[in-house]
Amino acid sequence: MVHAIRIHEHGGPEVLRWDSVEVGDPGPGQARIRQTAVGLNYIDTYHRSGAYKLPVLPATLGTAATGVVEAVGPDVTTVKVGDRVGYAMLIGAYAEARLVPADRLVVLPDGADDASIAAMLLQGLTVQYLVRSTYAVQPGDTILVQAAAGGVGLLLCEWAKHLGATVIGTVSTADKAELAKAHGCDHTILYTQEDFVARVKELTDGKGVPVVYDGVGKTTFLKGLDVLRPRGLMVLFGAASGAPDPLDLGVLAAKGSLYVTRPTLATYIAARADLVASAADLFGTMAAGGLTVTVGQSFALRDAADAHRALEGRATTGSTALIP
Repeated sequence: MVHAIRIHEHGGPEVLRWDSVEVGDPGPGQARIRQTAVGLNYIDTYHRSGAYKLPVLPATLGTAATGVVEAVGPDVTTVKVGDRVGYAMLIGAYAEARLVPADRLVVLPDGADDASIAAMLLQGLTVQYLVRSTYAVQPGDTILVQAAAGGVGLLLCEWAKHLGATVIGTVSTADKAELAKAHGCDHTILYTQEDFVARVKELTDGKGVPVVYDGVGKTTFLKGLDVLRPRGLMVLFGAASGAPDPLDLGVLAAKGSLYVTRPTLATYIAARADLVASAADLFGTMAAGGLTVTVGQSFALRDAADAHRALEGRATTGSTALIP
């Protein structure tokens, strides 16, 4: 019998249930995969709590995993039985096995560790579009990364450093500052003890930065606008502390004709060609030594509630894997 972590109602981690589920044969365009590792991502807590509503309950949580193709449906040509594969942005990942659209799968590179890829695939693809497309980081740029010791933050620091940028990162503790530095962050700011606006201005000789990458939201967003140089870009890609307060667009003019964007990974990988290209860039950067995946902790899949408590309590570092 196959098991999955599902919710029957929205709420705290206590609503996560270890249910028996049926997994049938793949239909046209589908593949059935036996999952080897599942990624834990902050969006999972939004789906669990109801901050992001799921259309039907009960629902299986999770958006990213790795596994092995067990069967394919008619007309599937993108993967074959036995392939080691991964996916991101497909709800229902917290399961031992499942059916998925085959065109959403990417084949893993030889030698890749399943748990490492599962733990970082959604985050890695997110960072890929952030540093390559939303704002193309250039050699000589100085950038600000909020929550630099988180799963996305560490990868963002490393990739930006690999591209030749100077990276400033905010963190909550001295231990997290050391972790961020080990992953390419040149300057760390303990936002619990320092005014990050004043410190960024000091580090940039008052000029500010061309881009702020903010996955925190409410507690950092409005202040972050003050560290942007004229015509700088605020990239709000998450809201770990809650949605930011409403923004008066006139503020953007007053602070230097600033830009603000709220991108999502789903838009950037909607076409299969974009998904494959993004994954190839991600895996290629890893192979070139530009990224090291830090699986800071792992949990049994059936203990997903404990993983959610740790994530929301900011007790995790790097990426987290759930093992079926």
